[in-house]
Amino acid sequence: MRGKIVMALVCFLLIGGLLTMLQCASGRSGEVRETRFREFLSWGTGQSELSRFSSYEELKEFVKKNMEPYPPLRGSGIVMFEVSASVTMGDLATITGGISADYSTTNIQVEGVDEADIIKTDGEYIYLVSENKVIIVKAYPPEEALVLSEIELDERPQGIFINGDKLVVLHQNWGELVVRYEPEGGSPTMPEVPQTSIKVYDVSDRENPVLKREVSVDGQYFGSRMISDYIYAVINEPVYGRDDEVRLPEICFDDGIKEIPATEIYYSDISDYSYAFTTIVAINTQRDDQEPAYETILLGATSNMYVSLNNIYITFSEWGAAASASEKTAIHRIHIEDGEIQYDGSGEVPGRVLNQFSMDEYQGYFRIATTINNIVRSWEEATSQNNLYVLDVNLDVVARLEGLAPGEQIYSARFMGDRCYLVTFKKVDPLFVIDLKDPYNPEVLGQLKITGYSDYLHPYGENHVLGIGKEAVAAEEGDFAWYQGVKISLFDVSDVAKPKEIAKYEIGDRGTDSPVLSDHKALLFDESKNLLVIPVLVAEIDEEKYPYGVPPYEYGDYVWQGAYVFDISLDEGLELRGRITHQEDDTELRKSGYYFFSDHSVKRSLYIGDVLYTVSDAKIKMNSLENLEDINEVRLP
Repeated sequence: MRGKIVMALVCFLLIGGLLTMLQCASGRSGEVRETRFREFLSWGTGQSELSRFSSYEELKEFVKKNMEPYPPLRGSGIVMFEVSASVTMGDLATITGGISADYSTTNIQVEGVDEADIIKTDGEYIYLVSENKVIIVKAYPPEEALVLSEIELDERPQGIFINGDKLVVLHQNWGELVVRYEPEGGSPTMPEVPQTSIKVYDVSDRENPVLKREVSVDGQYFGSRMISDYIYAVINEPVYGRDDEVRLPEICFDDGIKEIPATEIYYSDISDYSYAFTTIVAINTQRDDQEPAYETILLGATSNMYVSLNNIYITFSEWGAAASASEKTAIHRIHIEDGEIQYDGSGEVPGRVLNQFSMDEYQGYFRIATTINNIVRSWEEATSQNNLYVLDVNLDVVARLEGLAPGEQIYSARFMGDRCYLVTFKKVDPLFVIDLKDPYNPEVLGQLKITGYSDYLHPYGENHVLGIGKEAVAAEEGDFAWYQGVKISLFDVSDVAKPKEIAKYEIGDRGTDSPVLSDHKALLFDESKNLLVIPVLVAEIDEEKYPYGVPPYEYGDYVWQGAYVFDISLDEGLELRGRITHQEDDTELRKSGYYFFSDHSVKRSLYIGDVLYTVSDAKIKMNSLENLEDINEVRLP
């Protein structure tokens, strides 16, 4: 009898274990997903996968031993430093201001994670970067608009934040580029190290901003976010050393300068051709007495950054030593919470990341879309493919969807809950709808092929997506297409198997451009107001010059720059409400041909109440949202 009981228990345990294994393998078990979600909530408590140097000598030896020669050019695999972080407007929220007027906020990617921009508003005042100044303008009501104060800086600020009565200015100090040549004909070096300054001003008296604190970090500004009261900034500093010389990064606090010792620097045992110190610093904007927190990691050249409410993901590109090797993307996660910073893990996926919108964190999983470029011997043998990977809390790949649109590149990506939308392009524009409801089994639900492509995708309700990019005409002489004017598309994805373009609007001819195509913060979109505004540089072709037809490769002449204002709705699609320009002498601007570099080039737009504000370096213009009639304008210093 005891033997039968023991045998029954063994069978029960074996069957139970087998069922558990099947549930884990399938990824469809609610209990397994609940456990994963609990793990997600506890991120930041795991052990670091990186090591720390035991001494400065070990750091020097590591760099000397592992620094590889700069690799040959393979496709578009060479990643340069970004001057500023690529960031998005997740949902452009309207919130209640202190003077009972709703107002627009910066277009961001993740709700609750603000991104630095060249203009901010709190519903009464506008704070903006204009050349080497930050200018504070009383903006509402518009009839009383005027410049209140200016903050002079040595260089143009990279971006600003506003948090109550605290204004944060992110400022790049390049220093003097003094060139010193090595003896015996060696390579030149530049001993001056750029610094990133984070300045916090008290602007409770908007006419008299007061600098309350400044934190300076060695290196080049890469990106930043603000979550609640804390600013998190990422700064890169290349390892300026040859053989015995490695400069350690420094941080300048209120109480003096601190050199970050080698024993506090994390590193990964990977050879690289472009080592850099990446320092993440957290600053409390409201408490001047709280000392900043920081962590420094020795990595390759940072290529992109994605930030959720609790984690910073930093990526950089890796190449293998073999000539036929494909590019890989290393991913490092840094846990952040109430100003605390902790390195939390790393992972790796094949391919190259386009921008921050190619990454996303959702319910305990990290999703990332990449493009792989393989060049074996020559450009003629180049191939490419696009992939999507799902990583778990340990940043291990648990699912993959590979081989999408062979021969094409990802032009835009957007993760929205349990779906991903990808746009690839070479001759036509496939829009892929990818299901991620089961993170272990991603699948393509449908795709739409149209001409042109979208550089930026934006959510519009639950079943629609807005795409902004370029129209294109297929070339007769090769497997590519000639891009044309700016195109705005509205996609209906309610039938995921058959996505369709339900509305589109084309602006200008070849040469027409918009900052939105490379900087999502230039977009103003508000679903509740049916409002869409984008700055556009318009180029048009004089067809009389081409009696036999206009070739698709011909560029138009610049004829106009300003803001296009649209009514957008699911019933009516896209309708042009009107255009607003800051140009005053069209003839002079047309001759100069530098619209985007003109002081009168519209760069941003926002609304406060029922007033639309457009902003250039020269002025702020105020128009009625209802009919776009002029209300007022403020000349900027």
